[in-house]
Amino acid sequence: MPHIAGIDHVQLAIPPGADDAARAFYGGVLGLTEIPKPAPLNASGGMWFQTGTTQLHIGGQAQFVPAKKAHPAFIVDGFDAYCALLREHGVVVREEAPVAGRRRAGIEDPFGNRVELIAAASA
Repeated sequence: MPHIAGIDHVQLAIPPGADDAARAFYGGVLGLTEIPKPAPLNASGGMWFQTGTTQLHIGGQAQFVPAKKAHPAFIVDGFDAYCALLREHGVVVREEAPVAGRRRAGIEDPFGNRVELIAAASA
């Protein structure tokens, strides 16, 4: 039967011209791996990152408004150590109520977009 098999990517908006700050946060602070955008899309700016089989696409948006509810949720191995690392980079990490027995935290990117961190499931 035809069905949706997974998520290819999530798109986040940033203010126009904020590519360097986005790259520093998502690639530098969060440690995501940047991947090349297809050539026809380079003129619009922005960047793409890969984590597991899913991509995070970042792009400038005129009249930008940060996403406070909609968000990506990243699965984190070594949850406590990763949150500590983020705090060392000056990121405010807010612990949130666990869901399905897994710890969660919320952070914001430099533009005010919500990002959720979820502890990897125990083996």
